[in-house]
Amino acid sequence: MLKQIKDGHIKAELHNGVMTIEFHHPQSNSLPGSLLEAITHEVHGAGNDHDTKVIILQSAGERAFCAGASFDELLAIENAEQGLQFFSGFAHLINEMRKCPKFIIVRVQGKCVGGGVGIAAAADYAIAMEGADVKLSELAIGIGPFVVGPAVERKIGLSAYSSLAIDATMWRDAEWARKRGLYSELHGNATGMDESIVRLANQLAHSNPEAMALLKQNLWKGTEHWDQLLLERAAMSGRLVLSTFSRAAIQKFRKK
Repeated sequence: MLKQIKDGHIKAELHNGVMTIEFHHPQSNSLPGSLLEAITHEVHGAGNDHDTKVIILQSAGERAFCAGASFDELLAIENAEQGLQFFSGFAHLINEMRKCPKFIIVRVQGKCVGGGVGIAAAADYAIAMEGADVKLSELAIGIGPFVVGPAVERKIGLSAYSSLAIDATMWRDAEWARKRGLYSELHGNATGMDESIVRLANQLAHSNPEAMALLKQNLWKGTEHWDQLLLERAAMSGRLVLSTFSRAAIQKFRKK
């Protein structure tokens, strides 16, 4: 199933119990609200589909995995309510990944920025390749990684998360991310990465669904309050993006 969305697309295919969800946007796989909503919808559907045993979430192309929020949509926000609505898209996706009863493998073939780091952190198992460097750039545009922060901190710890959040212009390489647990595996090329993804997905597709669902519940224990927490964080970003500082910073980044 291929669905076109605002110059991009989302594609979902089920094969032997493995649901592969792929998203694409021409601006380095950035995430406008419509694409965020579509990904969330597909993850929800796969999680409730009896024939789906495991989910692979990936982006198209060979370069960036995900550039995070759409600058065009950030600049179009005119009030706090619209800001909350936009950033809630990231909150809903992370919460859907968290609550989905199926394990989600995230394929990270390139650089991750902002919300892209959040998606990798919300994975149950992220497999990446060299060059999949990470950056939380939110502070550099006058906001902060408030929505993705809980997922990133849960995965890599407060110290590493603080480093990413505070030094918002510095890239950390993929090996840095692997050592801190953001990536479960790191491969030297796409062939090795994809072979490992196929191996794990097929293994999980033949595992006990009930056992996997219970294990996932245990692994995410302590995050039950995120439904409310992430929306509160979305409201923070939604207010900050209206500031003169943020407007100017986003315009500057947009021109690069």
